[in-house]
Amino acid sequence: MRIRKHDNLYQLTFMPQLFPVNCYLIEEDDDLTLVDAAMPSSAQAILSAARTIGKPIRRIVLTHAHADHIGALDSLHAALPDAEIMVSKMEWDILQHQMNTQDGHSIKGSYPKNIKTVPDVFLDEGDRVGSLEVIASPGHSPGLLALYDRRNGAVLAGDAFQVRGGLAVSGDIRWLFPFPAWGTWHKARSIQSAQKLVDLKPEILATGHGDMLHSPVPMMKQAILRAEKRIKTHA
Repeated sequence: MRIRKHDNLYQLTFMPQLFPVNCYLIEEDDDLTLVDAAMPSSAQAILSAARTIGKPIRRIVLTHAHADHIGALDSLHAALPDAEIMVSKMEWDILQHQMNTQDGHSIKGSYPKNIKTVPDVFLDEGDRVGSLEVIASPGHSPGLLALYDRRNGAVLAGDAFQVRGGLAVSGDIRWLFPFPAWGTWHKARSIQSAQKLVDLKPEILATGHGDMLHSPVPMMKQAILRAEKRIKTHA
C-alpha cells in the first residue's frame, strides 16, 4: 500500500502499479473518517494507517457499493464496531437486492453478494459527515456520492471521474484503464454529475483510481467536453 498526504487528506492506494484502488482517511480534530473500504484484503493496512496517524476511525463512508469500494467493510466493522457506517439508500438497495436495472439502464459493475454489515446512516445530498459535505453524483452507479471538504477544497469523487489511464468522466473509456467506464450505469448522468463537481471549483480531485490532482478544474472541464462529444457521436 502507498500513502500520500495533502493537509488533512490521506490517500491510501492498493496495487498502485497494476490496478490502483484508492480509499481515503480524512483527519478531523479528534478522529478520522474513512472514505471507501477498498478490497477485501485491505482492512489491516487501513487500520495500520490510522494507527500511524494516531487517531481512531469513527466514520466509514462509502461512495458506492462496487466491490473495490466496499470490499473490506465487514472486516473493518468487526475491528471498529463503534464506527458509523454510511452510504446512500440507493446503493444499499442495489447491494441487498442485486438489482439489474434502474431507470431503464442496466446496472453495471460488481456488487458483492456477501456483505453482512448493515449501515447506520443513509446519506443524502447536503448531509454532513464530519467536515465533509455530501454531493449526490449519480452516473457511474445510481447512488454514487461524492464528498467535498471546504477546508482545503478537496472533492472525493469516488468513480465520478477516473485519473488512472487519463482523466475521464465515468463512462468515457480510456483504454489504458477501461474498467470504470465498463462499470458505468448511465453516461449522460455521469456528465451531469461531473459538471456539478466542477461547479464546486475544487482545489484537489481525489478519485477511486489514480493519483490526486491539484488545481484540476481545467482538466475536468476538458474531460467533460470529451465525454459530451463522444456521447453525441454514439447517440
